[in-house]
Amino acid sequence: QVQLVESGGGSVQPGSSLRLSCAASGITLPYYSIGWFRQAPGKEREGIGCISSVDDDTFYADSVKGRFSLTRDHAKTSVYLQMNSLKPEDTAVYSCAAVESPVCFVAESETYGYWGQGTQVTVSS
Repeated sequence: QVQLVESGGGSVQPGSSLRLSCAASGITLPYYSIGWFRQAPGKEREGIGCISSVDDDTFYADSVKGRFSLTRDHAKTSVYLQMNSLKPEDTAVYSCAAVESPVCFVAESETYGYWGQGTQVTVSS
């Protein structure tokens, strides 16, 4: 059974940092590209970044480029989303998703077959 579990969310002040984790089980993580998405209340889901299974290439949405970064820990079957310089507009539920593909797509959520439950990130003063 495939399971993705996000953790690391919380409430922080603007300018702070958080690191989200996506722990995977039931899949061989090196063969999967992992995407991160977020959804704020009343807004559509937004793809914010992905890390491919080939060479761990990373891609980011313009809204987070330069502030967020993705890394993969193959030994621990986890992917990490480092979020720096957080803004109130980053407030959302963040979810990771997996696709057995050598390439990943930041915005195309329909390509991902496995999803986690999400973790809340709140940025406010």
